[in-house]
Formats: sequence, C-alpha cells, structure tokens
Amino acid sequence: MGFLNSIDISASGLTAQHLRMDTIASNLANAESTRVQNGNGPYRRQVVLLEAKSAVNGTKFAALLKKQGQSNNIMEQAGVRVKEIRSLDEDQAPFRRVYDPEHPDADQDGYVNYPNVNVVEEMVNLIAASKSYEANAKVIEASRSMAMSALGIGR
Repeated sequence: MGFLNSIDISASGLTAQHLRMDTIASNLANAESTRVQNGNGPYRRQVVLLEAKSAVNGTKFAALLKKQGQSNNIMEQAGVRVKEIRSLDEDQAPFRRVYDPEHPDADQDGYVNYPNVNVVEEMVNLIAASKSYEANAKVIEASRSMAMSALGIGR
C-alpha cells in the first residue's frame, strides 16, 4: 500500500459525504412539498447508499490481507463509493397525512399527503455526515503533515 493511498481513500470519503449532505439538504428543502414537478404526489425522501470499493475485483478483506505480500497495488482501489441514491417508497416510510380541506392538494376527505421527511432525523443524519466529512479532511491533513515531515528528514 502506497503512502499516499490514505489521501485517495479519504478523498473518496469526502466525495461520498458531500453527496450525502447535498441529498439531506434536498430532503430538508422539500419537507413541505406536497407536489413534485411531474405532479405525481408529494416529494419522496431520498437516501444515499454507500459501499466499500472492491479492492481486487470484489474479494473479501481477509483475502486482501493474505495477498498483500504478493502485490503492492492491492489497495489501489480502496475507499468508499456511492452505490445508489434511493427514493423511499410509501411502504418504507409512509407520507405524513394532515387534515387541511382548504389545501389545493387535499384529497376527497380533506387530507393532504406531506413528504415522508422527518426533519429531526434529517438533521441528525446531516450532523453525522458533516462529522464524517470533517474526519476525512483531518486524515488528509495528517497525511500531508506526515509527508512534509518525511521530506524534512532528508534535509
């Protein structure tokens, strides 16, 4: 594993957490949207699913440790990536129903379907994503600092 691979791994984490924070911000911005652009019901909450990058064509971590002595490029593809951005269906998270017969999107019984976005849950997720982003940034800074110290030894 090369010395600068830790920066690549943390950079992939920064990218993933940035997208996660953007998605959470979109959820919060649409927490009261009762109609999407195509007019097909209220906004649906979106979640970002992350997965580990497969280091060597999908092998398991234990196999990687065994192979590490055979190749220096074994961890070249390590890190995290976005698997998908999924909209939660009504089955997974039902819409919030509020009685408001005057609302233009009210059904025949006077209820309005609001998005399946829980603002408190989204804020907790936003804080977690922010802390993960911050931790990855600190790893990059520590790696840079170690590299600079190593270069200073040769002087």
